[in-house]
Amino acid sequence: MSNYHIKHLEEYFQVYRKSVRDPESFWGEVAEEHFVWRKKWDNVLNWDFNKPEIKWFEGGKLNITENCIDRHLRTRGDKPAIIWEPNDPSQPAVHITYKNLHERVCKFANVLKSKGVGKGDRVCIYLPMIPELTISILACARIGAIHSVVFAGFSSTALSTRINDSDCKLLITADGSYRGKKSIDLKGIVDEALVNCDSIEAVLVAKRTNENIHMEQGRDEWLQPLLDNASMDCEPEIMDAEDPLFILYTSGSTGKPKGMVHTIGGYMVFTAFTFKNIFQYRENDVFWCTADIGWVTGHSYIIYGPLANGATSIMFEGVPSYPDFGRFWEVIEKHRVNQFYTAPTAIRALAKRSTEFVTKYDLSSLKVLGSVGEPINEEAWHWYNDIIGKGKCPIVDTWWQTETGGIMLSPIPYVTPTIPTYATLPLPGVQPALLDDDGVEIKGNLVSGRLCMKFPWPGMARTIWNDHKRYKETYFSAYENMYFSGDGAFRDAVGYYRITGRVDDVVIVSGHNLGTAPIEDAINQHPAVAESAIVGFPHDIKGNALYGFVILKEVGETRDRENVRNEINQQIVDHIGPIAKLEKIQFVSGLPKTRSGKIMRRILRKIASNELSNLGDTSTLLNPEIVDHVIENRID
Repeated sequence: MSNYHIKHLEEYFQVYRKSVRDPESFWGEVAEEHFVWRKKWDNVLNWDFNKPEIKWFEGGKLNITENCIDRHLRTRGDKPAIIWEPNDPSQPAVHITYKNLHERVCKFANVLKSKGVGKGDRVCIYLPMIPELTISILACARIGAIHSVVFAGFSSTALSTRINDSDCKLLITADGSYRGKKSIDLKGIVDEALVNCDSIEAVLVAKRTNENIHMEQGRDEWLQPLLDNASMDCEPEIMDAEDPLFILYTSGSTGKPKGMVHTIGGYMVFTAFTFKNIFQYRENDVFWCTADIGWVTGHSYIIYGPLANGATSIMFEGVPSYPDFGRFWEVIEKHRVNQFYTAPTAIRALAKRSTEFVTKYDLSSLKVLGSVGEPINEEAWHWYNDIIGKGKCPIVDTWWQTETGGIMLSPIPYVTPTIPTYATLPLPGVQPALLDDDGVEIKGNLVSGRLCMKFPWPGMARTIWNDHKRYKETYFSAYENMYFSGDGAFRDAVGYYRITGRVDDVVIVSGHNLGTAPIEDAINQHPAVAESAIVGFPHDIKGNALYGFVILKEVGETRDRENVRNEINQQIVDHIGPIAKLEKIQFVSGLPKTRSGKIMRRILRKIASNELSNLGDTSTLLNPEIVDHVIENRID
């Protein structure tokens, strides 16, 4: 029996039981049999959730790029590793073989070295979905530098915050980017951000849009001439399994974004194992995850998970609606895609369009459909299943987080029977628990609670960069000896899990976790705003959208209300990015508060969602009369 590739339900239960009964020998076997180590580990696992401290494959030595590239060269050198599909379908796709990827990563690694970047240095990558993004990430890993990718839709303020938090030495960007019909001045955003960043010594600029841009003398250099002159020989830096691989920022419910730190050995083993099983990948399959590499989904399931398995992975620059709403299906036909992994937001948006956008394309190559970012609603699940999968492709509704590194709960296609809206069962090695408000584990089935993990898994983040105290407070302080995910879940009669949503002040909009506190901070900097509160409400396409309740400083305020609404959203775009814009902005005279001054967001959530029949007890509020005022003026 192979622990690595599960092929039927009985085998899943056997492997799962083994992984829970003896996790160390389970993960030790997976790691030893399927990866290249320069030195075997001393211990498979050391852990203490109270500190918290987690170490997997301690003392093991390796380089992740050797596992993702070098070891495939002899048998898969001419096989496409990455197929880059550009924004404009009239431009040809680019096939990057494993051999070509190896050469390009080594050249890029040598360019980084020539700029003084070495083991442990942080490199910020602010690039669109072009090949240089994947290559720069792997080049950092090749030499032991820590990559910090910032999604190229974030604002200059968001970019500078992340650069400063991790003290990045070098920034890699592009002159611009394409998004559908639009082109975006990325370099202009970078220039704005770097006014406030002292740690950046050099900026490397890739050409994409060929616009005329400002190049700062002594700091900025075009990337291509440096690559042209670089050697294609670069020995991989031998790293410890617990050395950091990357920092990736995720929204917190309070304060600044959290720089989640993922380490090399455990992350590699977990992403490779989950990719192989959840997508039932086989040699010569073509896998397509539509995510942006700026998010963890792209890190784990465009780059590291697929390449560690010697897979062919598609990297897509475009959007699902350009040049029309058939773009996804055209790409599937063109590249004979076998596994397709996208977000419920995209599925809902495409389901609203005519099926003629689908039926003109041959989707018969598809074997597995996947969903990521938030639970998929039943209507979208059925459309995805019937129209795209023709009832023949299992849907893997995956639950995981930036913090978990890889997929935690998911059906295994052709193995686990699926039910719409359910993430079904934990992956081997994943030990979930549901807890009540008092921190007591709820046993049995047909129960709801807070979703926790009672045992470590190899892919989990080890800390928050430069803030281990916050790591402990956020994930390990709510319940003793448990990792708390921040999500609630329901466990049904057969033990399947369904995620019921966030239990903190984070709203999932179009699959992106958005903390309400940073958005409120941005709004409150508007000169006309006295105070604000943000909540999520159900949205047909995005899953959730953001509703803002805003108190204005009325004194001397003569501005048109609609202008103020536009200015508030622009303020959010400037500070965070377009993904955090508010769908609805209601001006209110006050907010419902407890006597200690805490805003009762629970009530605001119900008002925003038009659930007015059961607001709960409002009599204990400091200002119960304000609730009626907010309801009377709510925006439909």
